[in-house]
Amino acid sequence: MKYSGIDLHSNNCLVTVTDEKDRVVAEKRVPNELEKILGLLLPWRDELAGVVVESTYNWYWLVDGLQASGFQVHLANTVAIKKYEGLKHSGDEADARYLAHLLRLGILPTGTILPPGQRAVRDLARKRLQLVRSRTTHILAVENILARQQGRRLDSNSVKRLSAELVDQMGLAEDIALALKTNVAVITTLNVQINLLEKRLQEKIGKQALYQLLTSVPGIGQALATTILLETGPIERFASVGNYASYARCVDSVHTSNSKKKGEGNIKNGNKYLCWAFVEAANFARRYSSEAQRFFNRKKARTNNMVATKALAHKLARACYHILKEQKPFDVTRCFA
Repeated sequence: MKYSGIDLHSNNCLVTVTDEKDRVVAEKRVPNELEKILGLLLPWRDELAGVVVESTYNWYWLVDGLQASGFQVHLANTVAIKKYEGLKHSGDEADARYLAHLLRLGILPTGTILPPGQRAVRDLARKRLQLVRSRTTHILAVENILARQQGRRLDSNSVKRLSAELVDQMGLAEDIALALKTNVAVITTLNVQINLLEKRLQEKIGKQALYQLLTSVPGIGQALATTILLETGPIERFASVGNYASYARCVDSVHTSNSKKKGEGNIKNGNKYLCWAFVEAANFARRYSSEAQRFFNRKKARTNNMVATKALAHKLARACYHILKEQKPFDVTRCFA
């Protein structure tokens, strides 16, 4: 059997093929062109146990192309791969060979390769979030300008409804009005694009049964249910509810020895979009659910607002795991027993 590892970069990649004794039988640096990569690997396709690709920001095209050509592809979870400490030399060749070596030993940490269609919808939801954050930046800019110039404050919904005509009626200096109109124009454009994306997302997943079940959770509406469903992917890829909560960054990362804290792990290891979604859900849940509010207040009395919010987010993450796993609606008694 043969094993292949690909060390992927922005404009080129190092492709290596090794045998059962980790001896290199083919190795070459090639530009990021699928035809050239396939030309190097095709002679070994029938013997290859698999091809390992690093989970970098630009892996979609390579993984999809290799799978379409009949290769067994593994997406390496680079965060979980720990290379030997004490090495004096490391480079692309060593990295690619190490990926093939882990595949041969059967201990390669892998990530989930979602189908292209599911990735496209998930990335559409991420694009919506990016535009919403950009719009928030311009809304805050408008609020700051009015606070400085007139000592007044508009809420975000009022800012979203502003127009150039309404700005002209505010009696601002010409240059200040121009600055304000610039922000208003961007907000108006972003409103149109965000509504367009939200409509598309609803068409794609709005009728799915799991989506409807997620909206039964207090604090989770259409936007958060969309993010949670798409970022979670197949719930079967999580062995337990603890794994899911960890992936959503809803658990502590602490190193202890002799009952004393000795440090922390990588607290950012996980899905930042799920983390955001569950924290947002916690903030809404404590406003509209009396059970969630009581849980939050008990935690806050012993800790602080931030820790209490994260604890509530953890509760909601565990609840969503069971909802997706069992395909049953939210049970408030079970969640906050």
